[in-house]
Amino acid sequence: MSELVAIAYSDRQTAEVVRDILGELEAQHVIELEDAVVAARDRKGRLKLEQTQRPGRSRAARGAVAGGFLGLLFAAPALGAALGAAAAGTAGPRDTGVDDDFAKELAAALEPPRAALVLLVREADGDKVLPEIREYGGHVIRTSLSNEAEASLRARLSAR
Repeated sequence: MSELVAIAYSDRQTAEVVRDILGELEAQHVIELEDAVVAARDRKGRLKLEQTQRPGRSRAARGAVAGGFLGLLFAAPALGAALGAAAAGTAGPRDTGVDDDFAKELAAALEPPRAALVLLVREADGDKVLPEIREYGGHVIRTSLSNEAEASLRARLSAR
């Protein structure tokens, strides 16, 4: 089962750098991501979402990220991810972007210039991943991890 992780950064550029590092680590088979989305609002309040485009990724996986993040906002990540995946998997043809409702909810949670990196992680070697991204800090917004695993992630990201 994949885990949803949402980490806030001080700005969009930092979130993008971390996303790119994770992409490099994925190429080295250190982490396996189903999806990675950078979400930020500009100073005028407009939302910008940069979703990693993977041709093989299903609409269900994209829906799981969108629904899962909504679930994280409302403290029910598994339910949100399941509903998002089901809705995306059964929907007819539509664009590959993130659902408008999801975008509005995410925008409400972010204050400019902060940004969030939302990850759907299938598998990861934390001992190899965390040292590569630790220097960028980040504040764990919420995860679908166990309480112990989330606490460990928070502590390891803040230990610079």
